[in-house]
This record gives sequence, structure tokens and C-alpha cells, in this order.
Amino acid sequence: MRDTGISVPIATDPTKIASNHLVYRTSKSNEDSRSLDFVLRNGLAGGVAGCAAKTIVAPLERIRILFQTSHSHFVQYTARWNGLIKAAREIRSLYGMPALFKGHSASLVRVFPYAGINFLAYEQFRAAIIPSTEKEAPWRRFLCGSMAGATSTLVTYPLELIRTRLAFETVQKNPSSWLSISRKIYFEGGGSGSLSNLYRGIAPTMLGILPYAGMSFLTHDLLRDLLRTPTLAPYTLESPSSTRLTAVAQLSCGAVAGIVAQTISYPIDIIRRRIQVRSVDHAKDGILETARCIFLERGVRGFYVGLTIGYVKMAPMAATSFYVYDRMKRFLGLIK
Repeated sequence: MRDTGISVPIATDPTKIASNHLVYRTSKSNEDSRSLDFVLRNGLAGGVAGCAAKTIVAPLERIRILFQTSHSHFVQYTARWNGLIKAAREIRSLYGMPALFKGHSASLVRVFPYAGINFLAYEQFRAAIIPSTEKEAPWRRFLCGSMAGATSTLVTYPLELIRTRLAFETVQKNPSSWLSISRKIYFEGGGSGSLSNLYRGIAPTMLGILPYAGMSFLTHDLLRDLLRTPTLAPYTLESPSSTRLTAVAQLSCGAVAGIVAQTISYPIDIIRRRIQVRSVDHAKDGILETARCIFLERGVRGFYVGLTIGYVKMAPMAATSFYVYDRMKRFLGLIK
């Protein structure tokens, strides 16, 4: 996200676009980025953006989890070209339309703080690691994105685990609530319970979020730079601004960023989903053993089960997330 600073200079001369599009923030914006007011407003913008994006793709996410974890009722659809539609119809006919959103409330409880922390952390890491245009470099952008993703994941991971377990459950008689699933996870393994149970699968999740978040922010930033160049600016910028992208251009940047990041991190995502629900089968395999089981079951293709759904889901989700975040920042007065 190139214009995530509070103040972004606007060029009046179109020939200056190439140089001005690299200006990220001034010393004034660095100072403002540390204020409580900025933190609260930026966190709110990120949280709203995350919730909007997740709500749009909630049914796809439910089905994708069932496919990724090889749920016995839906594994038959994973190899079909129309498996997504078939699975959606079966869920709707057997359990009703609300079943497509099962676990979504828990997802929103997690997504709001996750997205808020993610975008805010990215702002702060950028201010520290890229304090001036001379420091701009792809690896620095990737590092900022990865660190932001890791920070938000560590804080909100228990909510992600709960949401996954709720989505995996298909039993409709006395279905588990958000609280009951939390208690069940906490006390799994016997004894008096352990908070470490709420971080089951955190290792592969962290391995996956680093390349995912890094590539997502990096790709998005690079595309925004590209679309602001003099050659493309007449078609991608809102008149008379020399930095503000049109809605179509913004959505395109987010969609491509999401697809690239999803492709790179998907095999690790498969492994972490299996580990997250493994307690249902009373097993506690690690990353390598889980990867081995997946390979023995379905070969290399097993690491890409549900990837098509991932693309269908990730493009609109990432596009919505970045777009709503940008619009919310304008609404809250963080950028012009």
C-alpha cells in the first residue's frame, strides 16, 4: 500500500508523477503515526476492511476448510470441477443457508483485531524500516509485510483455531457454540487444561503467514507503483489527482496481490488446517508427519486441494480488503 501515510504530496504537474509516487511519508506523518489518535483510527479502518472482505467470501471459506481437511462427507467433491457448487448445494439442502456461514461469527471476532493490527503494524514497520525514499527496496517491503502478518497472527491465533473447528463441524444436533468449542479445545488432552492447546498449529501458520503477508503487501505496493507511472496514469488515476487510483485499479491491485500470495503459501496452509483439526481424530502429528500423510494420501496434488476455491475466494477478499481500507482511511481523514 503505497499511500498508507497520513500525508501524501499531490503533484500538479503530470510529468512529476514518476518521482512523486515514491514519496511515502514526511517527518510530520512519521510523528503522527505514533499518536494514539492515529493508532485508533488506523486500527478501525483495518478492522472494518477485514470484516467486509471476510463476509463477502464466508461461504467459500467454509467449503474450502471442509475440502482442505478432507472431511468425510465432502471429500468426494474435491476432485470434481464443479465440486464447489455441489458441496454448497448439499450443505444448503441438508442444513440450510445459515450453515454456509457456520463459524463466521467467530471469524469476525478474530478478523477485526487481526486486520486492524495487520494494517497498523505494517504502517509502523514501514515508518521504522523505510523512513525515506532512499530506503525503498522490495526486500524491505516484503519484510514489513511479513512482520506485520506475524504480529497480528500471534495476537489473534486462538480465535482462528476456534473458527476453523466451528467450520469443520457438520453435526447439526446440539451444534457447538463459540464458548463450548473454546472450552473443548482448552481441556483436550486431559488434566486441568492448557492455554497451549489454543495455539495448536501455530508453527505451520507462522511459516505460512510470513511469505503470504510479505508477498501480499509487496505485490500490492509494486502494482500501485506501476499503475501510477506516466504511461498508465491517464487510465488508472482519478482526475485531477496524481496519486489516487481509480476503484477498478485499486481492486485489481488487491486481487492480483491476493492470488500471488495465496499460490506461494497454499501448501503450508493445507498442513496447518490438518493440524488444527487433528485433535478431532485424537492425533498430534507435527508439520513433517502431517505433510507426509498428505503426500501418501493424494501425492503432490494433496497440497493444493481447494486451491481453485482459494483463488475464487482470495481475489475478491484481498481486493475488498485493500479497497475498503483505503476508503476508510479517507473517510477517517488519514489520507487525502
